[in-house]
Amino acid sequence: MSGISGYRSLAPKTKNAIVAGGLSAFVFGVYFYTMRAVGGTDELQVAINKFEEEKGQKEAEASMPSKV
Repeated sequence: MSGISGYRSLAPKTKNAIVAGGLSAFVFGVYFYTMRAVGGTDELQVAINKFEEEKGQKEAEASMPSKV
């Protein structure tokens, strides 16, 4: 229990900084873990690219004069 008694002797701002650092490290760790876990696929970007390709093809077909 000597770690707790050492912590108690620190100034309040130092304690706050230690707690803030620990919480920040935890939050960033969870964020990066989550991004790595779900970041394997980029389904939204694939859907956007497909939509843009289809839109470009429709515009190209519409701009071509008909051969009637």
